[in-house]
Amino acid sequence: MNIKYALIEVVKRLKENGIEDAELKAKILLAYLLRQDKQYLIINSDKTIEKSTYMLYNNITTKLISGLPLQYITNNQEFMGINFYVDENVLIPQPDTEVLVEEVINIANSLESENELEVLDLCTGSGAIAIALSKYINKTKKVYASDISEKALEIAKKNAINNNAKVEFIHSDMFEKIKGKFDIIVSNPPYIETNTIKELSKEVRKEPILALNGGKDGLDFYRIIAFKADKYLKNNGFVCLEIGYNQKEKVTEILKSTNNYTNIRVIKDLSGNDRCIIANKKG
Repeated sequence: MNIKYALIEVVKRLKENGIEDAELKAKILLAYLLRQDKQYLIINSDKTIEKSTYMLYNNITTKLISGLPLQYITNNQEFMGINFYVDENVLIPQPDTEVLVEEVINIANSLESENELEVLDLCTGSGAIAIALSKYINKTKKVYASDISEKALEIAKKNAINNNAKVEFIHSDMFEKIKGKFDIIVSNPPYIETNTIKELSKEVRKEPILALNGGKDGLDFYRIIAFKADKYLKNNGFVCLEIGYNQKEKVTEILKSTNNYTNIRVIKDLSGNDRCIIANKKG
């Protein structure tokens, strides 16, 4: 069988099983197996593929149909123009989170200080936020990243090495083992309500529950950050948080209730949804 007809067969299977973007995903899977890019498939559409390769193609197609995210099959997700290794131990970095990272980069690059800039990424997962900040903040800085999951930290360290990024990783349950004070604390914490997780798509439910579950009301980690972050922030330091589309009012209320923050503001994503909350520690 050649590349053209292999793609036709797999696209048909994907569409029959209700998989969105069937053509694109079929091409990504086959290009991944052949260790080529999608352009190669077009140019070499008449090229014969081995029977073993076609069987493997069908096997990973079955995994995709079962709900396993494409990124966990190919072990790759692009974020902020950087390729990250991902598997079932970490959340898949999403384009919406780039809004948070871009805001932190803008804040960092605008700060005037004679001292080295220090940034902490809580709940780092794959390391995507911390590594992107390390790559794109254009001044002298130290970037730290923490996570409760040792497996996640192994992946984050691998991504830092692969992308030549300087990040210091800390195995910590939130602030438990964090020391020092930072100019910026950034986090995309678990924020899904416990009872809502079972209603998520089957692809999302394949991601680590530990990184999704924000407690009964989805706000557990925001409370921890709001009530503890000020102790780890320099005067006028920034706390920058990703939030769910419907969490603006509640997270804002939590931050205000501590009386530790000022200049609380919300950043929307490209779809117009509330995506980030930024606040300053009171000086």
